Amino acid sequence: MNIDYLQSALNTFNGGSWYGWKTHDDNGNKIPNSERMQYRYIKIIKDGATMPTEAEVNAKISELQQADADKETKKTSGKQKLLDLGLTESEVKVLIGI
Repeated sequence: MNIDYLQSALNTFNGGSWYGWKTHDDNGNKIPNSERMQYRYIKIIKDGATMPTEAEVNAKISELQQADADKETKKTSGKQKLLDLGLTESEVKVLIGI
């Protein structure tokens, strides 16, 4: 799982800034930093926040990933349409900011 998508998804719940990451597992073992950012190590740090289910978080991640994919598809489609209208590759790059 992409950590950026996980955090982006988590920020859509409870008004954002509601969670942190556990540093130790339930047995008291230190969780390596490289492994901490997982659903099972989320801790609530904001009063009144509720833990979304893992299914809710995964659904939000999928939604965010699809939105990014759709954005890229539209960008590619728009670029091709501009090329089809006769613009040069360099003109298209200037227009779409690549």
